[in-house]
Amino acid sequence: MPLALLLPAITDAYTVSLASTALVFAVLAMSTQLLVGVAGLPSFGQAAYFGIGAYTAALLAQAGVTAGPVQLATAAAAGAITAAATAPLVLRTRATAFLMVTFAVQSLTATIAAQWKTVTAGDEGIHTPPVTAWPGTAPLTDAGHIYWYTLGCFLLLAAAVAVLMRSRLALVLRGCADHEPRMAALGHRVSVELAIGYTAAGTLAGAGGALLVAVNRYVSPADLGFEIAALTLLAAAIGAGSMTGAVLGALAVVATRDLLGAGTAGHGPALLGVLFLAVAYGRPLARHLTTRLRRTPEGRQP
Repeated sequence: MPLALLLPAITDAYTVSLASTALVFAVLAMSTQLLVGVAGLPSFGQAAYFGIGAYTAALLAQAGVTAGPVQLATAAAAGAITAAATAPLVLRTRATAFLMVTFAVQSLTATIAAQWKTVTAGDEGIHTPPVTAWPGTAPLTDAGHIYWYTLGCFLLLAAAVAVLMRSRLALVLRGCADHEPRMAALGHRVSVELAIGYTAAGTLAGAGGALLVAVNRYVSPADLGFEIAALTLLAAAIGAGSMTGAVLGALAVVATRDLLGAGTAGHGPALLGVLFLAVAYGRPLARHLTTRLRRTPEGRQP
């Protein structure tokens, strides 16, 4: 934590900007992990609520509301409302069908963002004025100041997620992931509990969208496109069901794409492909080797 606070003082502005982007991506990764790693729902659609939150914050900024906390709260509310509205549709499915339905939600939202030019400016996107840390304060234009604001919001959201993970809702979501019929037989209102979890994930994604606008001062349909959704799912997969792991996965994805990619003549996508293969095949291999070692009799020489 001290190193994170001191980052603007010990590195260059580009790295600080990447760190801000990684924090935004980490919020989206936690949103996805709440569904994928906790509830057992392989969601591909959190980028949709992320984009809705981002456009909400951008439109507020264009209207003169540049206060970061106001943008954050409104974007989170927009993510919550749209997630609650779509939950009855997507939660009619499970497993691969759930993945495909959430992919459809993401694709449809990205298409609307690209076509609804009177509101979203289409593919040109929306440029916004700098965010302010509080109403009436100076705009945040320095990379270090933006980073500290983003870090503060990330810690606040991470604390909220930590409380959620210790709640009854998280226990029910994990129970549904393990054996949903048993949870229903025990008297739990599974559909309602999953809808609440889905709405919470949408709220978190919407808040992440507001942070995206604060960092980039720009939003376009690409910010809720297929690539963002895929990379978010990769970050959650790296996390293996853990919120801390999802955050570290987000940092790894951004570092691979933007930091290592810049140092390898723009081969970031190829490196991300290698990272994906490492996650897809490395974890089962490690699990197999661990199982073999545990079955080895004590004292037996390899």
